[in-house]
Formats: sequence, structure tokens, C-alpha cells
Amino acid sequence: MDIFHINETQTLKNPEDYAQLLKAGGFLWLDATHDEVCANPEEWRNLVEQISGTQIYDLHLKDVRNLSHPSYFDATQDYEMVVFRKLTLTEEPVEAKNGNKRKIPAALNKLATTPVAFLLMENVLVTVRPTQSRTVELARQRLLDYKFKAESTTHGGRLPASPEELMLRLLNAMVDQYLELRQPLTQQLDRWQHALLDPRRPFNNWMALLDSRVELRKLDNLCEEQRDAMQELRDHIVDNHDGNSRAKDLLLVRINDVMEHISRVLNHARRLEASLESAVQIHFAAMAHRTSEIMRTLTVITALFMPLTLITGIFGMNFEVMPLLKHASGFWITMGAMGVIVVLLLIYFRSQRYLEDQARRRRE
Repeated sequence: MDIFHINETQTLKNPEDYAQLLKAGGFLWLDATHDEVCANPEEWRNLVEQISGTQIYDLHLKDVRNLSHPSYFDATQDYEMVVFRKLTLTEEPVEAKNGNKRKIPAALNKLATTPVAFLLMENVLVTVRPTQSRTVELARQRLLDYKFKAESTTHGGRLPASPEELMLRLLNAMVDQYLELRQPLTQQLDRWQHALLDPRRPFNNWMALLDSRVELRKLDNLCEEQRDAMQELRDHIVDNHDGNSRAKDLLLVRINDVMEHISRVLNHARRLEASLESAVQIHFAAMAHRTSEIMRTLTVITALFMPLTLITGIFGMNFEVMPLLKHASGFWITMGAMGVIVVLLLIYFRSQRYLEDQARRRRE
């Protein structure tokens, strides 16, 4: 576990006199990974209690180690806890429940998530994250680089003034990772829509389409959980924040910004899901229309041959005396009559617009 002391001017990593530094001002950030906590939970809890003076409850310690825990918020008399599911860095194929690799595109395959736990204590922020976390690693590096920028009089923003502000900065960066997926997800859905509506090639990638719809629904539920957790955190700050009004307003602005980003991801996921369902419906509507045209063509052909079949059936009867049966031109008269009937039927079908679509397609 790494310890960072953050004040207005610099960030120190793993200082030996962090207790004295904390008395002088600033706050501490205790950053640990899931592997470190799961290796020895009691030792890690005792170390956090030794540094912060606050003991983590057993249920919360269990939640910290639960990699399947949804996003949520909880508050106690000693600290507040936020669990937020972020995107993972792995790009391995997602496995189905039966262990088979699911055939989903690379953009949707990046929607695998893992929880990050935040424990807000007095002047201390504790985070428990995956071993590979680009968001946290970039935040750590940015905080450490601020000292060099301050000494060179090239200020790049400011350091967080409280554990709550640092947590909200990290949450905002995690949500921005979801926003980065909007373009590849939209492009993938656009390719599927063109494939679904392409009449030259039948669409046969239905399992990937179904799995992708499941992933989009998971993203929808994930955003709902994230927004609910942030809403509970916002209500808690409104009801219990003891700082000055400016600091409270700043925290509320940052929470509203995080919630607005989550809402954007949620709305985009719902639009993608609706577009996918609309494309599937249009696909089946187009298939039904094509089938209807084929059946109409077959019906017209059947209607054309029906009187011809009747005539041939009549002349195929075993009667000795029939009109035109022994006439020299009887065959040609019958064939001419059949041709006239076909022409008259075609004229009738055209007047009734039974063949209008086919004629228009031939002109185009």
C-alpha cells in the first residue's frame, strides 16, 4: 500500500513522518490493490486503522474484497464508503456462463468492469483498486509531478483540497473512460445496421448481435447503479457536510458533473440499444416485404396459368365429339385463345397495380 500526503503545494509519496505532516495540514491518500488486501485482510485493516485512527467494519472489509460488488454508497458514523465499477484494461474475450467465448465485437468486449472502493475518513482517503488501473496511475503521477511544476512556476491547475475532492476527480476520470467508447460502439452498431439491411448478403451473425445487446443492457444497468450511488453520496453531503459553504458547493458541483457524465453514458447506451432493436425490426420488416413480393409474383403466375390449365384440362377429356377437336386449325385457335387470355389478365393486373412495384424496380 502506498501513502501519499497531499497539501496545497506538493505531494509526497510514502513519507516516514506522515503523522507530523498531517498535523501541519493536508490529507493522506492510502492506495492499495485488491491483491494486497486479499492477501492479508486483517493486517491491511490494522494498518489503515493505525494510520487513520478509524477501524473498517467487517462487512465493508468483505465488500472491498468482493470483485462482483455493484456500485453503491454507504455511510457510517466514522467514514463513508463508495464502490464504483470502472472499466478494466483487459481486452480478452468475454466468457459466457457455459465457459464458451462470446462472439462480440472488440468495442463491446471492452465493457468488462471491476470495482474500486473508496473509504472517506477524516483527512484520509483509502482506495482499493485493481492492480492495473490507468485512471489511478495517471492521477498518482499527476499529483507527484505537481511539485516540479510548482517549483518551476508553471502551475498546471491545483491539487485537491480534501479527500472528497480527490475521490470525485478519480470518479470523473473513470466515467470519462466510458465516454471514450461512444465512437467505437456507434461505428460497430452502424456496421451491423448496414449488414442487417443489405439485401445481397443474408445476415447470419445473430449470436454476436444477441450477446452485444446483452452487453448494452449491462452497461445500462451499470450506469443506473453508478448514478444511484452518486445521488446517495450527494444527498449525504447535502445533509451532513460540516465545511464552509464554498467547499460544500464545490463538492456538489463536482458530484453533479460526475452524474451528468454518467447520464450521458446511460443515454448513449439506451440510444444504441434502441437503434439496434430498430435495425432488427427493419430487417425483419424488409424480409417480410420481400417474401410478400415473392408470394405476389407467384400468385400472379398462378392466376395466369389457372385458365390455361382449365382449357387444357377440358381438351384432355376423353370425349369423342368436342368443338375444334378434329378441326384442322383447332390447335392454333386454342393456343391463340390462351394467349389472348394471358394478355387480358396482364392488362387487368396492371390496371389494378398488382405489378406496379416490379415495373418501377425495372425502370430504376
